[in-house]
Amino acid sequence: MHNLTHNLLTIKNELNIFNPKINIIAVSKTFDSDKIRPHIMSGHIHFGENKVQEAAGKWISLKEQNKNVKLHMIGKLQTNKVKIAIPLFDYIPSLDSLKPAKKISIEKKKKNKQLKIFIQVNIGNEDQKSGINVKDVDEFYKICLDRFNLNIIGLMCIPPNDDSVNKHFIEMKNLNNSLGLKDLSMGMSSNYLEAAKHGSTYVRVGSKIFGSRF
Repeated sequence: MHNLTHNLLTIKNELNIFNPKINIIAVSKTFDSDKIRPHIMSGHIHFGENKVQEAAGKWISLKEQNKNVKLHMIGKLQTNKVKIAIPLFDYIPSLDSLKPAKKISIEKKKKNKQLKIFIQVNIGNEDQKSGINVKDVDEFYKICLDRFNLNIIGLMCIPPNDDSVNKHFIEMKNLNNSLGLKDLSMGMSSNYLEAAKHGSTYVRVGSKIFGSRF
C-alpha cells in the first residue's frame, strides 16, 4: 500500500489516539482531479463534494478508474438533483427533510443502489442551518425506515461556531446511541479531534488536506 500523503497521514495519526478506524472524508470541493488523484493513489478512500454538477464533472471518470473510492454528498441535496446524485454518490450525510427522503427512496429502487445515509440534526437549533430538530429526530428516523426503507447508518451535525462544541458532540452521541445507530458523522477541520473524542466515526477535513481554497 502506498503511504498516505503527508497532511492526511498527520491527521490520521492524530485521530488514531481516539479511534484507529475513524473515516476521514477528504473534502475535495473546488479542487480539480489533478489535486485529488495523489490522495487516491496513496490509498485514501473517502471524499466529499457539496455540488452534484461539480462532482459529476470530476468523479464519474475518477470512480470508473478507482472502484473502491466512496463519495459523500456533503452539501444539501436538492430534490431535483437526486436523480443525478444516486448513481454517483455512495453516502448522503445530509438528509434533512421528507421530500428528498421520498425521492431518494424512489430513485434508489430504480437504480438498484443502496446508499448509506446520515440524518442531519440541527443540534444547536439554529434558524440559518438545515437539519431535523432534536425533538423530531426519533419520528423522522422511523419514517425513513418504515415508509421509505432507507439505509440510515447514523446522525450528522454541524454544531454552532460560537458555542462549546463538546456539549453538542456529547448530545449527538447520546442521541445516536438512543436510536441504536453505529456511525456518527461530526467534526470538521476546526474540531475533528474533539469530535473523535466523543465518538465520531466520520470527520470532514478539507483545507488541512488540500490547502487553501481560492
